[in-house]
Amino acid sequence: MTKSELISRLAERFPQLGVKDADIAVNVILDALAEGLTRGDRIEIRGFGSFSLNYRPARVGRNPKSGEKVHVPPKYVPHFKAGKELRERVDYQK
Repeated sequence: MTKSELISRLAERFPQLGVKDADIAVNVILDALAEGLTRGDRIEIRGFGSFSLNYRPARVGRNPKSGEKVHVPPKYVPHFKAGKELRERVDYQK
């Protein structure tokens, strides 16, 4: 599902919102999640899952085109862990 599909589904489910308001709502939620992760916060949505940051230490990688060694600096990457209810719901659907 893309962001625009999510906005459309939200507008369909809540007709009083309209597409423009649904777009604003989705953007506000995504911005809040991004801001929280930027601050280093762990974000937990009960029944859905949690977002956190994982640290990746510096390492030596390889350029796939030339095979040359490349220094890859340390960084934090976003990580999502599905909650129990979401895992069970997805598993039940299959």
